[in-house]
Amino acid sequence: MKATVVDLRYKMNDVLKALDRNEKVTVLYRGKVKGVLIPARKKKKFKIKEHPFIGMLSDETKSVGETMNELRRPRYDDI
Repeated sequence: MKATVVDLRYKMNDVLKALDRNEKVTVLYRGKVKGVLIPARKKKKFKIKEHPFIGMLSDETKSVGETMNELRRPRYDDI
């Protein structure tokens, strides 16, 4: 898509829709190319079960409450 500076000002919604469609937007100023807007990469969706934090303490025998108290203890000991 090609867009002038005036289009960026008055038709930004159309420019954003073009970026959503993964189109590059060429910005023109007085008929000359001033720049190119490239769509940002989409974040890869992942399942929460695949997050590295999940299951990292699966071999622990302590309960969640005990673990949280242990993690919070240094903060409360300073008071």
